[in-house]
Amino acid sequence: METLLYVGGILFMLIGLGLSIGLHEVGHLLPAKLFGVRVGQYMIGFGPRLWSKRIGETEYGFKLLPLGGFISMSGMYPASKTTGPAKGIFRTLVQDARTANDETIADGEEDRVFYRLPVWKRVVVMLGGPVMNLILATVIFTVLVSGIGVQQGTTTIASVSECVLPAGSTATECTADDPKSPAAEAGIQPGDVLVSIDGAPVSTFAEATAIVQASPGKDLAVVVDRDGEAKNLTVTPIAAERSITDAGGRPFVDDKGVQVVKTVGYVGMGAQMGFVQQPLTAGPQMTADSTARVASLIVNLPMKLWDVGVSLVTGSERDPDGPLSVIGVGRLAGEVAATDAPVLSRLSGLLGLLGSLNIALFVFNMIPLLPLDGGHIIVALWDGIKRVWAKIFRRPPPAPVDATKLVPLTVVVATVLIAMGALLLAADLFNPIDILGG
Repeated sequence: METLLYVGGILFMLIGLGLSIGLHEVGHLLPAKLFGVRVGQYMIGFGPRLWSKRIGETEYGFKLLPLGGFISMSGMYPASKTTGPAKGIFRTLVQDARTANDETIADGEEDRVFYRLPVWKRVVVMLGGPVMNLILATVIFTVLVSGIGVQQGTTTIASVSECVLPAGSTATECTADDPKSPAAEAGIQPGDVLVSIDGAPVSTFAEATAIVQASPGKDLAVVVDRDGEAKNLTVTPIAAERSITDAGGRPFVDDKGVQVVKTVGYVGMGAQMGFVQQPLTAGPQMTADSTARVASLIVNLPMKLWDVGVSLVTGSERDPDGPLSVIGVGRLAGEVAATDAPVLSRLSGLLGLLGSLNIALFVFNMIPLLPLDGGHIIVALWDGIKRVWAKIFRRPPPAPVDATKLVPLTVVVATVLIAMGALLLAADLFNPIDILGG
């Protein structure tokens, strides 16, 4: 069964990746057709063609390697005016790119080309793919946090400590000399549902904890629901040292690596864990937070890749927040699906992975380098700047920007991307990230 679940997790992520890539290309396809550009191909994957079908002027299909997708638009760049063989490797690359571009321009449809579109329409077409991934991530995160909910402490009490053990004690059982915990002394029982504390209604255990921790030594009126009946109790938190944690539950440490502690109120009760549905604004907020994290990863990508290379050679543990290949994402999805946890927890983990994958597709494609979408956007904007500049100084309209001149740089970028993918692939095969501690 564990093997089937593992394979199921991988299939879930492969299908999700395929849909994400497909919708990314739809984000380019729809505005391109809306603006009248001739689209010759819509393909998911690269390499040999597995299946295709022509509908109207566009061929739709799938290729062998599910590592991306593309649409073939007519006239991405101005038609070539150069004839004859080119000399030199870079000039040859440029000429080959121009020839391939010329072949996309059908006879009699020279006006239905991408480069002739107004700048804003070109930007919309190229933004369409990444924005589609951003929208998809927002939908996934909204379903995750507002539909399924976030697993956190509920207002239902799961346990009540019988006593307060001395600081630093390793004892697990109370003795007659240990004082009763404030919660036990107040009469709070497992199964009670917190309604309000100190007159403030509480809907999560985190809200209750915040009130308790801010009130050491203060008598707090507590209302609980016990078997459908309201009970009025009074609890007095004692002062206790507790470690400070971040939103992810990780403890803060100082410059010397010592865990930071703070004196707060403590009563000695624990909550039942459950999925708590969040407001609809939580999904977009999660998207924004995830985008910021991935953008930070991209900025620090050279150093992150160096760390991956070092860990691959030395066999040391990899950074769980580091970059992954498709293989790594699939492996992680399989581990999440096969882990010993409730079904909703596993589904939440898989949806979180898929949402994060779409954020990565959005951020990565916005890098302003060809052949990525961000590079095409920069070319369009530069064309617009040249036109505005010419209009301001009353000069003739400039010729469209010929991005084929950037093909050598594009080849360098593509080579770096391939090398990066090969490194991550090798690392995910031979020294995978162990997030689950398995």
